[in-house]
Amino acid sequence: MSSKHFLLRGTIILTAAGLISRLMGFFFRIFLSHAFGEESVGLYQLIFPVYALCLSLSTAGLQTAVSRMTAAKAALGKEKEARSVLGIALSLTLTVSFIEILLVQQNAEWIAQSFLGDPRCTEMLLLISYALPCAAIHSCICGYSFGLQRTELPAISQLIEQSVRILFVLLLFFIQQKTGSTPTIRLAAAGITAGELASALFAVRCLSRERTDGRPVSQTARQSSRRFPGHVRTGLHQARKTIRELLTLSLPLTASRVTVTLLQSIEAASIPACLKFHGLTGSEALSLYGVLTGMAMPCILFPSAITGSVGTVLMPAVSATQASGSRTAIIRLLKKAVGSCLILGLACCLFFLIFGRLIGQLLFHSSTAGKFILTLAWICPFLYTNTALTSAINGLGKTGCTFLINASGLLIRIAGVFLAIPAFGMQGYLWGLLLSQLVVSVLSVAVLLTAAQRGKPSPESGLHTAPE
Repeated sequence: MSSKHFLLRGTIILTAAGLISRLMGFFFRIFLSHAFGEESVGLYQLIFPVYALCLSLSTAGLQTAVSRMTAAKAALGKEKEARSVLGIALSLTLTVSFIEILLVQQNAEWIAQSFLGDPRCTEMLLLISYALPCAAIHSCICGYSFGLQRTELPAISQLIEQSVRILFVLLLFFIQQKTGSTPTIRLAAAGITAGELASALFAVRCLSRERTDGRPVSQTARQSSRRFPGHVRTGLHQARKTIRELLTLSLPLTASRVTVTLLQSIEAASIPACLKFHGLTGSEALSLYGVLTGMAMPCILFPSAITGSVGTVLMPAVSATQASGSRTAIIRLLKKAVGSCLILGLACCLFFLIFGRLIGQLLFHSSTAGKFILTLAWICPFLYTNTALTSAINGLGKTGCTFLINASGLLIRIAGVFLAIPAFGMQGYLWGLLLSQLVVSVLSVAVLLTAAQRGKPSPESGLHTAPE
């Protein structure tokens, strides 16, 4: 299948799954806001910076490296080596994930009190930590599937994760109500773990049923064992080579992703604290934070299921096209992907400007949510286009540029948190968010234009990781 056809087919599959998943999640957030209140939703949102930071350490770089290496080896007909990449990556990511569980379990109270600023997050941190190894397994297998240009498994596993998560929370919620207990927002944290467990089991099941070189995996393993020990030295040498290549690709990506996620965590954790300097009480600040992150932002990010799909399938498509040496094909691919995201962003901007207040009032019964949606509407053209732009930059191997661009945008947002929120409230932060997306777009376009003029992609091998 050509890169063009794969991009279209993969985008359609992932977009369909993403839209369904986001639609389910969207109404689930409405349920959370009505069932637990704005303050509880804000409390729930506070734990995600910690969760995202752990995932960045354990999966971000490895998933990207697996996808990149798998795509390159599959293009050369080395399917067995591609599968070996996945096995080694799973071993590495699970090791890191179990270490993270121990660290979070031992320091949950300190993290909740000192970093998140609210001890009520302790139990949710304990619950969500168990999702880390499941998410690691799911992430690596999805990266492997993307590298093979198979989007069905990631799409279906995404729907399974979301479905199990929602059904788990709803079931326990109504059971507790019937038994006379008072349901708490901790159910939502437990639902994340249940969903990740289900999607990991599904991914492993699908992987175990795959065939290697047209034969069942078990048969391949038996034939390999008959050649032992004649090829064991070659196998060990190949494993060491694969580990070195994985680490070479993943460590810089992990470092940059962790840095970006850490900045995002500082930003998220600081918003409620800075709102207090604007004159709000702790409860009011947490409620306002819940409205922004649990109500307004999900509306703005809902159409990004399409741009996220474009960015995800663009990664192996650019990698395979780059391996073939066709610079013209890469440029044509990027023009279509970036142009599509820009058109979608402009259309969504107009839609939210017209219906933003109505959405906030009708869905969330919150005029504040409607006001936030109106302001956030202006970031849509930049936010959606940046997904394709950063994928293109990483696809050309310029991962260092992507890190600097994203870090620049985050520093502007953090400045908005500490400088604009105390003076102007949440509206100041929204202005900073708009400015940061504009800066990211301008810098990304500048890097791509420079790369096009030079006429050669960078020899580095990093690529973009799929969005959350």
